[in-house]
Amino acid sequence: MAAADGGGPGGASVGTKEDGGGVGHRTVYLFDRREKESELGDRSLQVGERSDYAGFRASVCQTLGISPEEKFVITTTSRKEITCDNFDETVKDGVTLYLLQSVNQLLLTATKERIDFLPHYDTLVKSGMYEYYASEGQNPLPFALAELIDNSLSATSRNIGVRRIQIKLLFDETQGKPAVAVIDNGRGMTSKQLNNWAVYRLSKFTRQGDFESDHSGYVRPVPVPRSLNSDISYFGVGGKQAVFFVGQSARMISKPADSQDVHELVLSKEDFEKKEKNKEAIYSGYIRNRKPSDSVHITNDEERFLHNLIIEEKEKDSFTAVVVTGVQPEHIQYLKNYFHLWTRQLAHIYHYYIHGPKGNEIRTSKEVEPFNNIDIEISMFEKGKVPKIVNLREIQDDMQTLYVNTAADSFEFKAHVEGDGVVEGIIRYHPFLYDRETYPDDPCFPSKLKDEDDDDDCFILEKAARGKRPIFECFWNGRLIPYTSVEDFDWCTPPKKRGLAPIECYNRISGALFTNDKFQVSTNKLTFMDLELKLKDKNTLFTRILNGQEQRMKIDREFALWLKDCHEKYDKQIKFTLFKGIITRPDLPSKKQGPWATYAAIEWDGKIYKAGQLVKTIKTLPLFYGSIVRFFLYGDHDGEVYATGGEVQIAVEPQALYDEVRTVPIAKLDRTVAEKAVKKYVEDEMARLPDRLSVTWPEGDELLPNEIRPAGTPIGALRIEILNKKGEAMQKLPGTSHGGSKKLLVELKVILHSSSGNKEIISHISQHGGKWPYWFKKMENIQKLGNYTLKLQVVLNESNADTYAGRPLPSKAIKFSVKEGKPEKFSFVLLDHHFRVGVPFNIPLEFQDEFGHTSQLVTDIQPVLEASGLSLHYEEITKGPNCVIRGVTAKGPVNSCQGKNYNLKVTLPGLKEDSQILKMKLLPGQPRRLKVKPDSEILVIENGTAFPFQVEVLDESDNITAQPKLIVHCKFSGAPNLPVYVVDCSSSGTSILTGSAIQVQNIKKDQMLKARIEIPSCKDVAPVEKTIKLLPSSHVARLQIFSVEGQKAIQIKHQDEVNWIAGDIMRNLIFQMYDEGEREINITSALAEKIKVNWTPEINKEHLLQGLLPDVQVPTSVKDMRYCQVSFQDDHVSLESAFTVRPLPDEPKHLKCEMKGGKTVQIGQELQGEVVLIITDQYGNQIQAFSPSSLSSLSIAGVGLDSSNLKTTFQENTQSISVRGIKFIPGPPGNKDLCFTWHEFSDFIRVQLISGPPAKLLLIDWPELKECIPVINGRDLQNPIIVQLCDQWDNPALVQHVKISLTKASNLKLTPSNQQHKTDEKGRANLGIFSVFAPRGEHTLQVKAIYNKSIIEGPIIKLMILPDPEKPVRLNVKYDKDACFLAGGLFTDFMISVISEDDSVIKNINPARISMKMWKLSTSGNRPPANAETFSCNKIKDNDKEDGCFYFRDKVIPNKVGTYCIQFGFMMDKTNILNSEQVIVEVLPNQPVKLVPKIKPPTPAVSNVRSVASRTLVRDLHLSITDDYNNHTGIDLVGTIIATIKGSNEEDTDTPLFIGKVRTLEFPFVNGSAEISLVLAESSPGRDSTEYFIVFEPRLPLLSRTLEPYILPFMFYNDVKKQQQMAALTKEKDQLSQSIIMYKSLFEASQQLLNEMKCQVEEARLKEAQLRNELKIHNIDIPTTQQVPHIEALLKRKLSEQEELKKKPRRSCTLPNYTKGSGDVLGKIAHLAQIEDDRAAMVISWHLASDMDCVVTLTTDAARRIYDETQGRQQVLPLDSIYKKTLPDWKRPLPHFRNGKLYFKPIGDPVFARDLLTFPDNVEHCETVFGMLLGDTIILDNLDAANHYRKEVVKITHCPTLLTRDGDRIRSNGKFGGLQNKAPPMDKLRGMVFGAPVPKQCLILGEQIDLLQQYRSAVCKVDSVNKDLNSQLEYLRTPDMKKKKQELDEHEKNLKLIEEKLGMTPIRKCNDSLRHSPKVEMTDCPIPPKRMRREATRQNRIITKTDV
Repeated sequence: MAAADGGGPGGASVGTKEDGGGVGHRTVYLFDRREKESELGDRSLQVGERSDYAGFRASVCQTLGISPEEKFVITTTSRKEITCDNFDETVKDGVTLYLLQSVNQLLLTATKERIDFLPHYDTLVKSGMYEYYASEGQNPLPFALAELIDNSLSATSRNIGVRRIQIKLLFDETQGKPAVAVIDNGRGMTSKQLNNWAVYRLSKFTRQGDFESDHSGYVRPVPVPRSLNSDISYFGVGGKQAVFFVGQSARMISKPADSQDVHELVLSKEDFEKKEKNKEAIYSGYIRNRKPSDSVHITNDEERFLHNLIIEEKEKDSFTAVVVTGVQPEHIQYLKNYFHLWTRQLAHIYHYYIHGPKGNEIRTSKEVEPFNNIDIEISMFEKGKVPKIVNLREIQDDMQTLYVNTAADSFEFKAHVEGDGVVEGIIRYHPFLYDRETYPDDPCFPSKLKDEDDDDDCFILEKAARGKRPIFECFWNGRLIPYTSVEDFDWCTPPKKRGLAPIECYNRISGALFTNDKFQVSTNKLTFMDLELKLKDKNTLFTRILNGQEQRMKIDREFALWLKDCHEKYDKQIKFTLFKGIITRPDLPSKKQGPWATYAAIEWDGKIYKAGQLVKTIKTLPLFYGSIVRFFLYGDHDGEVYATGGEVQIAVEPQALYDEVRTVPIAKLDRTVAEKAVKKYVEDEMARLPDRLSVTWPEGDELLPNEIRPAGTPIGALRIEILNKKGEAMQKLPGTSHGGSKKLLVELKVILHSSSGNKEIISHISQHGGKWPYWFKKMENIQKLGNYTLKLQVVLNESNADTYAGRPLPSKAIKFSVKEGKPEKFSFVLLDHHFRVGVPFNIPLEFQDEFGHTSQLVTDIQPVLEASGLSLHYEEITKGPNCVIRGVTAKGPVNSCQGKNYNLKVTLPGLKEDSQILKMKLLPGQPRRLKVKPDSEILVIENGTAFPFQVEVLDESDNITAQPKLIVHCKFSGAPNLPVYVVDCSSSGTSILTGSAIQVQNIKKDQMLKARIEIPSCKDVAPVEKTIKLLPSSHVARLQIFSVEGQKAIQIKHQDEVNWIAGDIMRNLIFQMYDEGEREINITSALAEKIKVNWTPEINKEHLLQGLLPDVQVPTSVKDMRYCQVSFQDDHVSLESAFTVRPLPDEPKHLKCEMKGGKTVQIGQELQGEVVLIITDQYGNQIQAFSPSSLSSLSIAGVGLDSSNLKTTFQENTQSISVRGIKFIPGPPGNKDLCFTWHEFSDFIRVQLISGPPAKLLLIDWPELKECIPVINGRDLQNPIIVQLCDQWDNPALVQHVKISLTKASNLKLTPSNQQHKTDEKGRANLGIFSVFAPRGEHTLQVKAIYNKSIIEGPIIKLMILPDPEKPVRLNVKYDKDACFLAGGLFTDFMISVISEDDSVIKNINPARISMKMWKLSTSGNRPPANAETFSCNKIKDNDKEDGCFYFRDKVIPNKVGTYCIQFGFMMDKTNILNSEQVIVEVLPNQPVKLVPKIKPPTPAVSNVRSVASRTLVRDLHLSITDDYNNHTGIDLVGTIIATIKGSNEEDTDTPLFIGKVRTLEFPFVNGSAEISLVLAESSPGRDSTEYFIVFEPRLPLLSRTLEPYILPFMFYNDVKKQQQMAALTKEKDQLSQSIIMYKSLFEASQQLLNEMKCQVEEARLKEAQLRNELKIHNIDIPTTQQVPHIEALLKRKLSEQEELKKKPRRSCTLPNYTKGSGDVLGKIAHLAQIEDDRAAMVISWHLASDMDCVVTLTTDAARRIYDETQGRQQVLPLDSIYKKTLPDWKRPLPHFRNGKLYFKPIGDPVFARDLLTFPDNVEHCETVFGMLLGDTIILDNLDAANHYRKEVVKITHCPTLLTRDGDRIRSNGKFGGLQNKAPPMDKLRGMVFGAPVPKQCLILGEQIDLLQQYRSAVCKVDSVNKDLNSQLEYLRTPDMKKKKQELDEHEKNLKLIEEKLGMTPIRKCNDSLRHSPKVEMTDCPIPPKRMRREATRQNRIITKTDV
């Protein structure tokens, strides 16, 4: 087509489609779609290089024949209208344009848009990447489909609703050829974006052009969990590769949102080949733009299915469909046959997009999450089949679902690599459950085949759960990268040594890694390029994630602990117990023989299996039953251990049948079988085994059990049968599955049991003869005595074993004994052969049977005894085991005492050997007769002479005999005291018997005596008697005593008892002496010398010669008898006469009472014992005066005596009266006197009355128990708990060591802890004062005692626990949370209150204890750093309403922007600080102030030469807006920066020009900054070597204020060389200027600090002087030297005086105060006030007695709360309910003052009672309370004064109530007198009295101590600040500072010189930045303002010595 006329310079030319654009021309293609009838084709139009929109529009009208006045629009295919503004950038060469009636007009017919999709250069650069066919052995088709899903996920990422992605497999041949369609409801693509998609390797980062193009202007998404940002369509490669891997052609259909057009692009292999063949441009084509649902262009039958797809476009606002045709046949088969497999793989790849960051947790309920809106649906359509439709969300067996749902716990972590790479990781633990690993296996690709049916007994090692699979699967931006996995990390690999968890636990973990896009993946997203390398880099930091927060801790330690916990919590393994040892199993192959640990029991799945337990196997061939022998576990274990499996050794049951042990894996035990079933099976099998023996005796001679048989008795023949349990006879074992049966034999053994062991004497074996049974012949050779066993034992034929398989075969044992036979011979038993005449002796015999066994005589027999010359006989012979001939006697002569030998023959008739000879020796027999010489019967002897006798001892045969102890006695009779003769005949049998002379006392005439001679030891020997005639003697023979009473003498016989009155004297005692002839002997001096008495040492000899004896003194006590003796002794005789004097009681004189049984009696008990009453004489001797009738005359009296149980008894045996049942009426313990009266006699006794047994426990000094005692939580009880044991009458029981304990609820804690106490000697126990910790409410304590194993219940103490209103628990921070915090400004007011335990505000807190800390937040944590800035609170203002609040006002906000943390603290004590919650504030930039460069440029030195470098003023200068503190601001401002060159003189017009010959340039200012590059114009005007300024002035329309411009000076030169020289000087000048700034900042900060220090010194001195003056007012002078030691000494003395004053006793109120549960409770009235005067305190306390216990509260709510807590028992008074207008005026004068004048003169010192009160706290509230209670009550001295006062006052006004200091009261109505108006004494008020205040002197001392402490601190402060000041002054004078000062001066001089060289204005001392730096304005005041001080301090903190 010919070209149209040119349109001039700005016009266009029209040509055909084939016309190429000329040089400098652009070709565009026009589609006229204004009307439906418009032509279908396009028109090409040539547009000139300099064409504008007007010319272009005119050319279009001319080309298409349109009137220029007609209205139409020209748009791009993206419906972007062409205008004058965008003409150049939109109308490009080759662009396709529309002519429409409006922009939104519907496209009436389709169009074709030319596109080019020449591959990007990355095709060559990255051509080495993997392609799909290079996958790792897996079919890559699912991964190709995943590329198309990636594009859809990216396209739908901005969807608000459901994100729907459909994959349709169109395999229905009736609808056309097979095709695959991927359709999404994403945002769609414009034609430009579709063009970009077609360009190979055009990634989102390299796409240019239209802003709306696909991913142009890429912005990296914000981080989200698991990086699930849908940002996975990336490289511009995958989509194209995928479609051409799947098929031969791809059709892209897309409609963007808010667009009327659908864009369609077709790429096909066939089209490419056709273009290549025709040598056409391959990468070019058309995009069809059409209206939705328009399918007229689909004419090919092979694509009939497209009509349905296109029809569905109607309902879609936006979409993209990728339709792949020409699908490869192998792909079709794979997609059909493996539908489940590849859909499962896709569910795995997009698992977390489908199910969310936590994955598919089937066990938890599904919540609505952002990820629940992704639906990926796959449908397959085949001819004649129901479509297969699956949603990936419904797939439950993809690997990630299996991992998530088999895991018991997870371990989350994060890895930070260098750069911005972040990897989130999760490790899951899959526990072992009893007999299996729960680590999931891939069902489609199983890692191992499990063959459970094998019966291999060889050693099986449990395979690892994970196998050889790596731990981590890797996800990139939330989708799986399938070919990359990470084996492990160093910290999660199994340790070389045993760690905290078993090694197998490391194989039970799976994991996933989630990376962001900072890690490279291949273009087909199959592999990571650098992930593992970066993760295992040494700089990679791993942190653990706990509760969503990163925890900086050792990851390896945390992982090991987590793994250990998982193992202990979740692994349900087999527990091996009862360890037995380590063995080696040689039956296994050598590598598996050991070590093996053996165990006796296991615990498996809740069941315990032990050795010996019956079990059954499963999955063994054959199944067998058995009992457990032991368990094997491979490894060197010790003790109990858990393991996944092991082996069990089983003895096959019944062992008697099988005798086999097998070893199988534990898993093959049948856990379902019951032990009863196994036992029954074994029992049934056991019934077939031989069970017992049957024995019969066919020939008799049966051997019975335990029979005793004579030796040689035969045992008859035996017949044996073997029987089983069924009673069946058997000869062989039953058959088994292992072979034939074994024959059975019967073995007979006879065993002799002896002490040396068992001896087998007979042994025979019998076998079954088939027709005859087992048989044994008769046995007759058993002769030995002893115990025998006949044993019959079944044995095996071949081995003779008596056991089979560890089980004994049947046996039978018969025990019997063999005894001796009848006697056949005898012998003598060893005996002594010496016998005596006539003495019987025994002959023991021993009998033997025929075998020589000892036997015994059982029949009667008559022995015959014979001996020559002797007469023999015996008594009897005994039978039985000990046979003896008893009582054998022999008689006959013997020669001497040595005896004679004889032979004795013994014959026993009836025995085979019947006689034996016994040799014997016969000795003399027993004494039988005594022979005495002379033979005369009467012998004459004189008194006092001795007589000899000859004696011989003879036996019954008249042989002289002798024997031991043969002693002969001669006893004389006929007179007393005769001697006895004794002689020993033991050796010879004969001797001479004689002795002492015979002396008979008191013989008066001849006397006949008898002599009896005998042997006492031989009773059988008759005595011999002789008669002796004895003649009397003439010597003294008798002594007599007489008592002479008057003329009568009474003889006192020897040993007589003489009764005499006690205390009297026996007088007139005489004596007389006689010889044996009864003749009296005259007493001579010689005889008197020989007379002695025992009652007195001195005897009057004259009296003795007269026959008188001394007087005898009688004892005074009847119990003291006196023995009196008179003796005479000479050579012939010794005589004595004695008597006893017994005292007799005197006349009755006294009544005597005696207590028997103790003097104490318990109350309520009777006196233990009795009181005995007797009558005594004057000496206390009892007189028998009582009789039974005397009881009526006895009376008993005593205070408190209970006479009801008194019992009086007459004791006849003791002649006394016994009184019992003494008891007292219960009362106080003490001494009780009892008076006993009988007739005129009386006596007293004292009894101690003590308390009864413990029955009660009482509290000492404790308040009323009925009421709850309020206690603040954590405080001490007001009183110690002291308990007293009491009896039932409340008397103290003095019992010690009784255990006392406290019982309480568990939630009530006491400190010190509840310990057991014991009572002291007073029965009292002090448990001490407890601190109470308990929840709020009522609690109880009870004291208990244990006495005599019984519990004594004590009183119950009720405690009302109240929260502590003074215990701080938190800080409440109030501030304006909506306020903005601008840098350098002031914070909003912070109001801080300290909240107590009861949620009330604690008041009266020292503000110095409240602090505020502020620091900049860092990543290291939220703890305040050491250099955190600290603030104190401000003083409280008058308008601050809330009491107890502290204000932080006007605190300066930091100058630098950022996140800051503010925390308030309350110092509770020296060590503990209560911190508030941290307040996080964001400091924002302040108001824009100035324009500054980001990097200060050097001063430019330029020239106007041709070189651009020499003309460049600035390059890439970034200017930004800052506030006063250099914080960048103005991010939201948009405007321009105007750069202007100015000279130093405003009139100077010859200034340089910018390039383009302009003086002013504009630069856009967006996002808070502007980028500027300035170059001077070539040959620009300007004066050489002149300083000019570039003024950068911001023009910001949105900003109301004008900002300070930035001025940059520069030097202009015309000469290049000079310019270069001056550039070096300029650089040096800049450096000098910077150094000067640093130096001056340092000096200014140092000077500022010095000024502040001087100010501090001055303030400290003023404070010290002020305190010194105050001390002088208190008369305390401080010396000028040694101040601190003097102050310390003064403080010590003052504190000591104060402590002594405080210790002095003073009046106090003992009424327990009500615990202040909150700040609204003031306390009880008794505790609110104090009174100094005792008398006034007494009467006022009594006057207010009914109100003293009342609790005062501030509010009615608080009062009601107390009322409820005490159940209404506590009276309360709320202050807000008092009508205050009627309260008295505390300043009102007394009523006797009228108008300020004294009306009358009172007496008695009147004063208002209220004025005597002092209030320690809450003065205002207390004045209200006592003003209401006391009113105008007046107190005076006494009643008279009060009456006088009232009488006078009523004359002028009303008189109030009057009280007197004596305790009287006159009521306001005048009534007085009576008990109700008289105060009781102080002690009767029971402690309800106002306490006394602290002495005034104590208060004065307190003020002085406070002043001294302040003064000490002030002195120390003065010293400290002086030292700091001197240190600072010394620092300023250091050589280093002086050197810096010199350097500053030198720098200033050099700078001045350089500026002169440069030609710069001499006035400028420094550069622009110095002019614009903030300066601190100094004033003449030496004390800088606080803000200035803070600024100086901050600057000084920044500028250090090293900065200079």
